[in-house]
Amino acid sequence: MATSYLPAEPADPAGTDARPADPDVRPALFSPAEYDRRLEAVRRRMAYQGLSALVVTDPANLFYLTGYDAWSFYTPQMLFVPLEGEMLLYLREMDANGAFRTSWLPREQLIGYPERYVHRPHLHPFDWVAFDLRRRGRIAPAAKGCVGLEMDAHFFSPKGYRALVNALPEWTLVDAFELVNWVRVVKSEAEIQYLRTAGRVTAAAMQAAIDAVEPGAPQNRVAAQIARAQAEGVDGAWGDFPAIVPMLPTGASADTPHLTWSDRVLQPGDAVVVELAGAHRRYHVPLARTVMLGPPSDELLRLEAAVAEGLQSVLDTVAEGVPVRELASAWNWALAGHGLEKHSRLGYSIGIGYPPDWGERTISIRSEDESVLAENMTFHIICGMWMTGYGYEVSESVRVTRTGVETFTSFPRALIRK
Repeated sequence: MATSYLPAEPADPAGTDARPADPDVRPALFSPAEYDRRLEAVRRRMAYQGLSALVVTDPANLFYLTGYDAWSFYTPQMLFVPLEGEMLLYLREMDANGAFRTSWLPREQLIGYPERYVHRPHLHPFDWVAFDLRRRGRIAPAAKGCVGLEMDAHFFSPKGYRALVNALPEWTLVDAFELVNWVRVVKSEAEIQYLRTAGRVTAAAMQAAIDAVEPGAPQNRVAAQIARAQAEGVDGAWGDFPAIVPMLPTGASADTPHLTWSDRVLQPGDAVVVELAGAHRRYHVPLARTVMLGPPSDELLRLEAAVAEGLQSVLDTVAEGVPVRELASAWNWALAGHGLEKHSRLGYSIGIGYPPDWGERTISIRSEDESVLAENMTFHIICGMWMTGYGYEVSESVRVTRTGVETFTSFPRALIRK
């Protein structure tokens, strides 16, 4: 029977058990004061970048500013954030009708565009949105400066951009350069509590993976057990849907990251890389471990030793005020001592996640990053070594503290042998 690494005592440190009078209207996840601070921080950055308005389309940023949470991001939606005045959230009509169930915004600030604009070759919802902004007198004030767009957001399409350009010639549209994402980098204490809760879901999902990985099991069955654990969570910590599905590079294919699963049957001698995340109220804690079915090869043992030393060196380096590049340096020096090197980044900032990614697209742990660590930044440090015909991964999700680091899970950082 597999060793269990689940937390011993369930808890709900974020205090999420409170229920509203209407069980189908979710309570706000954060206080009005926290949402006010977030908007103030965004507007300070807007002013610094010379923006008179901001168009937000990234679902994680919509969630961060408004609390809105639904599987509606496959159709165009946007939050209009003026430098002064009320925000307006534009959604597909059928989604706007229920947005009040998750967003703290008043109903009059939740605006639905007509269904006839959905998936039409010669129309785009932003055509209608632009007209509505003009009708509300929002165009001229925003034309006093530049209007920022999330040009690298996954769900902001070239067609949507073209619709705004054509409908709003008064506006000078510029890249906002992940403005809201950068505000999100330093977490509030309430956000840290949600991440800790998500970490408990992560532990349950990884335990389910370890229990399911055995000779004769097809990969899809392992994935099913992980998905079940991700949704069930543990006492006091229910599981949200993760931004990325479980990844299971196996055997020779473990030399390649980001592979999912098929019906391939696990065999004795296989090394199975498991990368997954637990999610709770959209906050994600990713985790990777490698499970070995049988005796490991000398090459795999070499990677295990190098990664263990490198990861510990990185964790020992983490603290408030430390330049990010020093984490990369600690990792690279440790690997060099074993005659190894890793060309890809070592990690990235995490927090809120929606498909297709749980990263924040801001800080990357690599030698070129000029960022400096601050308390309550959170990262996924992924020590993946992808060789030729084999590979090995161990990762940790962590919080930067004033004097060091907090890890969100407590799985052994070694090859898991079965």
